Amino acid sequence: GGTARWAAIEDTARLRDALGIQPPVGVPQVFLEPVDDPLGDVVARFARTHGPFTAHHASTVIGLPIAALLSALASLESAGRVVHGAFRPEGAEVEWVDNEVLRRIKRRSLAVLRSEIEPEDVETMSAFALAWHGVGSDRRSPDRLTEIVRQLQGYPVPASALERDILVDRMRYDPAMLDQLMIAGDVVWVGHGSLGLRDGKLALFFRDQLSTLALPSPGDFEASELHDSILDLLLRRGASFFRDIYEAAGGGDPGNVESALWDLVWQGLVTNDTLAPVRSLQTRRRPAPRKGSLSSSFPPTTAGRWWLVAEAMSGQTVDTARSASWTDLLLERHGVVTRDGVSAEAIPGGFTRFYPVGAQFALPGAVDRLRARDEATMALAATDPANLFGAAVPWPKHAAGRPARTSSAWVVIRGGALVAFVDRRRILTFAETDETAAQAIGQIGKRRGRMTLNEIDGRSPLGTPLGNLLQQNGFAVTPRGLAYRGSK
Repeated sequence: GGTARWAAIEDTARLRDALGIQPPVGVPQVFLEPVDDPLGDVVARFARTHGPFTAHHASTVIGLPIAALLSALASLESAGRVVHGAFRPEGAEVEWVDNEVLRRIKRRSLAVLRSEIEPEDVETMSAFALAWHGVGSDRRSPDRLTEIVRQLQGYPVPASALERDILVDRMRYDPAMLDQLMIAGDVVWVGHGSLGLRDGKLALFFRDQLSTLALPSPGDFEASELHDSILDLLLRRGASFFRDIYEAAGGGDPGNVESALWDLVWQGLVTNDTLAPVRSLQTRRRPAPRKGSLSSSFPPTTAGRWWLVAEAMSGQTVDTARSASWTDLLLERHGVVTRDGVSAEAIPGGFTRFYPVGAQFALPGAVDRLRARDEATMALAATDPANLFGAAVPWPKHAAGRPARTSSAWVVIRGGALVAFVDRRRILTFAETDETAAQAIGQIGKRRGRMTLNEIDGRSPLGTPLGNLLQQNGFAVTPRGLAYRGSK
């Protein structure tokens, strides 16, 4: 090529005969003996020491006319030593590559790809789930609430945790925003099992997707005559106020009619235009009868219009459409879908029901976001779908007890790692607790209003390092333990 180069002395004869180069003076005769295929050797040497290359590039580097180079490459290809094709995404010309080099590229490429799909540890998946759900966001807009509802669709959560924890953790939440979506007919809520007198599980749905995403009834239910009379009225007259339901049920004790109505609500058969009666149920205090209209004696837990959930459903949905809708929903909710994550949702048919409609397990961009871990410390409801512990991954073992995903429990997570489990009376710690963990537990106390901790890891909280930090974050010493009194 007209420039000075270094070469191994044993290649002198090859370079002389292939490229017409005059050997330097003094090269021993033994290195000047002719070889069988000097041009093929030179071109093959270039191919073995380079990745995919074009004929033009090789002819420039070696200093060969393009025709001579192509002839040599054709001979090597016939011998099975090189191949040609398009090997690089940005390549615009035919490229050549040595077979062994190509095999090496494939092995290394597969190694890189395998490293990208290697199982991640629990902490990484946990941190990803929090980020995917937008936990910690302070956005405040109807659009943000719509995003959250879309992600939470069909996931039964305790009614007591829905607004107090789950929605508040994802945005600057105003209850009127959700009520507005319900009054407009865009969103409906459906009960999914009772959790005592004041609470129960419910799931949110977009009205136009309820038919394909509706969950099965939480259990066997034997309807009484009172239940049947309520269902019959709503079937005949459509949405009705409690006054009409009460009269259709034959009157009597309003409490009995109210209880029957809520039985139907938690069975997923009846719902309301807003969440107002659900909110009232959690703070229920049966009012004393007042003089005046009949409706004035009804409790606020019966307010609003009640109607059959079936009214929002549009005909039968075939299983394939239902499976496809749930597949899309699970990807929307989890970003990366795992077998254990699906099992935790208790969907009939489990993980295998989704194979006939496709086996995509992650949305675009989700895998990349797995690598971006946020080390912030935050508290969230144990029942929140963004909390993987006790659902997609098992709870860590603790000598002082076992955590549970109940409506009165929270978790404190730092960088995806479970730091502490908190319920009404105890804390179980699983990692070092610092000031940020104490602040997060203080936020739990602020949400609950009243909270008294009797134990930390099975012992009295008084005098423990975490107990001392909690006293700086709204808790005070009482005869029963540490009680939340609010920030100073």
